[in-house]
Amino acid sequence: RKRCQKDNITFHPNDTVSYREYRQYHFEPSMSVGNESDVVTIPNMLVLGAAVMMENLPYAVRLMISATFKTFNEGPFLTKTVGELMWGYDSGLVDFLNKYLPGMLPSTGKFGLFAEFNNSNTGLFTIFTGKDNIRNVHKVDSWNGLTELNYWRSHQSNMINGTAGQMWPPFMTKESTLPFYSPDACRSMELVYQRPGDFKGVPLYRYVAPKTLFANGTDYAPNEGFCPCRQSGLLNVSSCRHNSPVFISHPHFYNADPVLLDYVQGLSPNEEEHGLFIDIHPQTGVPLNVSIRLQLNLYMKRVSGITETGKISEVVMPMIWFEEKGYIDGPVLTTFHTNLVILPAVMEYMQYGFIALGLATILLASLAHYRLKRDKHDGDITPDENESTSTEEKDPLLHDEMD
Repeated sequence: RKRCQKDNITFHPNDTVSYREYRQYHFEPSMSVGNESDVVTIPNMLVLGAAVMMENLPYAVRLMISATFKTFNEGPFLTKTVGELMWGYDSGLVDFLNKYLPGMLPSTGKFGLFAEFNNSNTGLFTIFTGKDNIRNVHKVDSWNGLTELNYWRSHQSNMINGTAGQMWPPFMTKESTLPFYSPDACRSMELVYQRPGDFKGVPLYRYVAPKTLFANGTDYAPNEGFCPCRQSGLLNVSSCRHNSPVFISHPHFYNADPVLLDYVQGLSPNEEEHGLFIDIHPQTGVPLNVSIRLQLNLYMKRVSGITETGKISEVVMPMIWFEEKGYIDGPVLTTFHTNLVILPAVMEYMQYGFIALGLATILLASLAHYRLKRDKHDGDITPDENESTSTEEKDPLLHDEMD
């Protein structure tokens, strides 16, 4: 379970606010199929990754590196508990590298897949408050003081676009997109509209990753700035991960080049299990239901002089895939549903009710006016009729007298 907390919140005169978001990960046994103490065997990322990083060094140096691996009993595979692999384990090789080759590894302590993420922050975000322009609310002004990155090969790829990925400007349409900057992926990304829907009675728009998100520069020219690339479906993040041969993809290589599936057994990509999505309430830009699924892959190959690589074929090997999900629930959902669904609906019905009441009032007033006018008209006609009758009655008497 992930816990996030914003700290160092500072408002600025230019309608922006800065903050750091700290995150902690806690193991939740009730939501897991296993324990952190379960033992697994995976490819040794430290050895196989370092081998690829060192393949262009002189052959003699590679032999020395291989000898160093042997000294610390590091082989091509690693057997550890899940907890150690995730959050770090003690290693003599890690201590050696940090001492004599500082900066080579992402962390100076234990080595693990997510060792640098736990109890860390995502950097200093400065975002717009939207005070003077609601269309700018939540958009990133800078990250760690930067308005542009320096990881990639093109200006477009280095742009910091959209929000911090937690909320978006309101009044979205089906033509709107969801741009956001992800420090973990070291780039800006953009999701596109897929379909309408609802979440527990609240209307939403579903946004998903386009097939071009991780496409290579050959299949999608705007992504050329993220190269050097391999097959489509892989994002090379080595430039922001200490040059380690690490690639990000969708789980099971979903939406990737099918050739990637030929080298790994047991993969069966499908959208329902491996696609990512964000469900947004379009009038407010608030996420209602989110599922971010990504896969961490290691590029490995045989490197001459480093015998630990043996006869490994050139392959992009999935190491782990994870899902980060969340949704609005409880009192927050109740308040949201009441204020943004029930009350607008009631007001809409009341609007039609008032219109109907107004029309009925006008109709009744018209009928009353018509009746009043008719009664007045009838009153004006009655005396004439009496006078006429009286005259008719008197006329015969006059004739009689004349006779």
